[in-house]
Amino acid sequence: MLVPSRRRLRIEVWIVLGLSLGQSAVYSVVQLLDKLTRAPLAEGTSTLNRSQSSREYFDLTYQLLDIVFALVPVVLVIYFLTEHRRAGESGASAFRKLGFNFARPGKDLLQGLGLAALIGIPSLGLYAAGRALGITTAIIPSALDAYWWTIPVLILSAVRHGIVEEVIVVGYLLDRLGKFGWSMPLAIFASSMLRGSYHLYQGFGPFIGNAVMGVVFAWVYTKTRRVMPLVIAHALLDIVAFVGFSLFGKAIGLG
Repeated sequence: MLVPSRRRLRIEVWIVLGLSLGQSAVYSVVQLLDKLTRAPLAEGTSTLNRSQSSREYFDLTYQLLDIVFALVPVVLVIYFLTEHRRAGESGASAFRKLGFNFARPGKDLLQGLGLAALIGIPSLGLYAAGRALGITTAIIPSALDAYWWTIPVLILSAVRHGIVEEVIVVGYLLDRLGKFGWSMPLAIFASSMLRGSYHLYQGFGPFIGNAVMGVVFAWVYTKTRRVMPLVIAHALLDIVAFVGFSLFGKAIGLG
């Protein structure tokens, strides 16, 4: 098996994060500063799923393109995590390594449902507290116009977020930080801080809530070595937020 050097792995991590959630974290910090210097944070608004065209089918096209291209860094991560061997040798599957497969659908689903309940209910209270304290913007999970495809696209968007965040921030990052010699508690802390940082544009409340969520999810991953329950939980949280807002028009918390 070809073993990459630590230097190569560090460059790899910076590339992956620069193309995905590390880039989002930088933009999130800038957006937070922009909001803070305009008005009190409580008067700010964070819209998560925006319409990108007033023309129905162009909007649909843009939404689907966003979802597809957002998944490209996940494909890159899968490629990097696949064990590349010399000619004639087979490499180990990154899907199996991450637990990102359908090897145990029933157990993964039950764990995902449990995690969604564990995170989702307190997040609503944290959102309300953040709004009351003035440290959280008003979160609008969906601003898409009402078309026949709106709900399916919101569901796909939720699944996209679950896959991108859990595969990269938990599965991939913990693997690479472990190879750098980081202790597991330090790696979990770094993963959770990254998760919180790319939610900073929503305010300090979501930063705290998502950082705590990151600790819980990363800890669960160290016990199960499977990201699939985390993907399911995250997707369920976002589906409830996106679709619930689209149907009922009430601001709700988001994981």
